[in-house]
Amino acid sequence: MQHERQAAGMVRPDQGTLNIGARVFNFPRQRTLWAGSVIMLVGSGFVSLSNFGYNIAVAHLLGPGDFGHAAAAVTLLMLASCINLAFQLVTAKLIARNQDGGRATAYRALRLQSWGVGVTLSLVLLVLSGSISAYLRLPTPHIIQVLALGMLFYIPLGVRRGGMQGTCRFFLLASNLSLEAVVKLVAAFVFIVYLNAGVMGAVGAIALSVCAAYFMPGGAPDLRDEPGPGRMASFSEGMQAIIFFVGQVIINNVDILMVKHYFTAPEAGLYAAVALVGRLLYFATWSVTSAMFPVAAGVRVEKESRKTIIVPLSFIVGLSAVFVSVLAAFPHLIIRILFGGGFHHAGLQMLLTMNAVATGTYALSVALITYEMSRRIANTAWLQLAVSILLMAGIAGFHGSLLEVILVQQILRLALLLAVSIPFFVRRKAVVAEAA
Repeated sequence: MQHERQAAGMVRPDQGTLNIGARVFNFPRQRTLWAGSVIMLVGSGFVSLSNFGYNIAVAHLLGPGDFGHAAAAVTLLMLASCINLAFQLVTAKLIARNQDGGRATAYRALRLQSWGVGVTLSLVLLVLSGSISAYLRLPTPHIIQVLALGMLFYIPLGVRRGGMQGTCRFFLLASNLSLEAVVKLVAAFVFIVYLNAGVMGAVGAIALSVCAAYFMPGGAPDLRDEPGPGRMASFSEGMQAIIFFVGQVIINNVDILMVKHYFTAPEAGLYAAVALVGRLLYFATWSVTSAMFPVAAGVRVEKESRKTIIVPLSFIVGLSAVFVSVLAAFPHLIIRILFGGGFHHAGLQMLLTMNAVATGTYALSVALITYEMSRRIANTAWLQLAVSILLMAGIAGFHGSLLEVILVQQILRLALLLAVSIPFFVRRKAVVAEAA
């Protein structure tokens, strides 16, 4: 048991654990963060490329019309991702701050709750499949019904991934994310090309990938221990996680939908390409933040926990600087390689670089918000939700050009960064004063 090993001198209080496969290595926490960040960074890069490949393959195989139907199904799954990720975050936090039997108790309780939510969402989709299909102008309600099967496992999958994250099994977590992406890409190709399933094949590949990821073997042995006393999640912790991811989903997706409404189809397509490039930076930085979360949650001394935020912030600043520099140097080459020669714009360099700067700014905010959530019930998630609402209002009021849309986002994301930085530095002064 962890506390027994620590008492025997096998694990010092300033050490963390990094799990790779079935082996457990003890490192100082900073080395755990660096190693976990690198693993998650490489894994998220592979996942992003696989998901990008899925979108490109489906678009080429189905054509614009059916691709739009498949994209609508993906969007519904993205809306549910706020619940999936909320369960993952709360699970990781509870496992990180519990020991032995307490971890098993927390894990089993959250897994049961996630199945209840997953079953409920699946039934809602099945019952309303006809209405949803009509609203989205889908050719058949079977698309929603197939998606409902994937939704059944999608919410409990968040708890399984939270178990891997909370025990610092970053290799297994990255492997699980990669498995979902690869199964989706391969299954879509097989269903569409060899079975001639069309859009149903694309949606069926999504559902199959979620099921495959859920049933992937793995997990920490102590999560299967006999249940024991432990600290459970409060209602406030669950709510702050949901509020956090609702705001995140809006900020990361609403701009594309609003540009589609206000601009012509070619301009909206160009903006979607620019935004998709920026998403690559965000997903890479989010992987680093995910590695930081369980380590920060497991540190009991506030002064020591603040050292854990240095690594992800350094990663994010460094990655953003390199990403922006590359986009500024080769904007047309990058867009042509990724999307083809049809995406032309006089201000493409400015669009790409400013969007990347806005993405990097938001990634810093997310790191600080996530750190606060790992330590306490924080109000910073509500700030993000407020900014997401202001973002919709800002784009609605200022959309004279694509650059203006990006500038609105940059201003609001910078305001969010300043707002979420205040509690961090205020508490830092209090910690320093207390230590003195």
